[in-house]
Amino acid sequence: MRWPLRRDSASDDSADDFFDDSASEVLIVALDGFLSAGSGPRLAAEELLSGHGEVVHSFDIDAMFDYRARRPMLRFVKDHYLDYEAPRLDVVLEHDLSGRPYYVLAGPEPDFLWERFAAEVRDVIDDLDVDLTVSLGGVPMGVPHTRPLLITTHGTAPELIDRTNVVSAEVAVPSSAQSMLEYRLGSWGYDAVGYVAHVPHYLAQIDYPGAAIALLDAVTDRLGLHLDLSELRERHATAMADIEEQIAEQHGDDLVSGLEEQYDAFTRGAAQSLLADESELPSGDELADQFEEFLARQRKDGDL
Repeated sequence: MRWPLRRDSASDDSADDFFDDSASEVLIVALDGFLSAGSGPRLAAEELLSGHGEVVHSFDIDAMFDYRARRPMLRFVKDHYLDYEAPRLDVVLEHDLSGRPYYVLAGPEPDFLWERFAAEVRDVIDDLDVDLTVSLGGVPMGVPHTRPLLITTHGTAPELIDRTNVVSAEVAVPSSAQSMLEYRLGSWGYDAVGYVAHVPHYLAQIDYPGAAIALLDAVTDRLGLHLDLSELRERHATAMADIEEQIAEQHGDDLVSGLEEQYDAFTRGAAQSLLADESELPSGDELADQFEEFLARQRKDGDL
């Protein structure tokens, strides 16, 4: 079954008519792992999960998780340990503000047993009668924080793509459990799409609420879900103010201007890559190194 694209807001039909009791089920996948620049998927999952949803399936994450590479935190208090939270990978039934249901698969990306994970997700999709799987990701890119985040859309069938990608190149990319899952779902005949936010590479290692907002906006635009993102938008405004303050203190305006010129040239078709070394501009990697240097100093001081 093909998941219908959201109707234009100018349509005579109401959103309530569009979403009836027979509406298709959707599974939103937001894994914290390789495709997690700016913590976009994790922050998005926090907005999608109310804390009161029903866990309908739990994966055996103990067999899939590399504890030595991603050691869970706990507290040591005087003479004993407290607050150990074992990693979890669950499918949770949630509802938006209007009561419409959706499923969320969130948690750490499996380090091991990818094929078993994909097969288990397929069984969950069959059990829950899910018709569309939507994945959320973030990748570092040579873009400035002062420009709108670009989104790359992908899917298992051309008719599922609901927006035009600015990037149209054919490239070899490292795989992830999430991307492999979409590939397997396509080979098995299931409908799946994904949205990947292009996160400024100098902000890829910190929580960047703008990445989550861009991903959730893509989801709500497509599915018509009603979510309250006001708190997340406030966090983003605060983060942007902090970033601007640090850039001003570290005299980073020229670096931002360089990225802005690259971004503008790319979006108007005058440049082939967001990481291209155009004219006299420093390369994207050089800009990233400089940004990382001064942002790292600020993070060390606890200011950002």
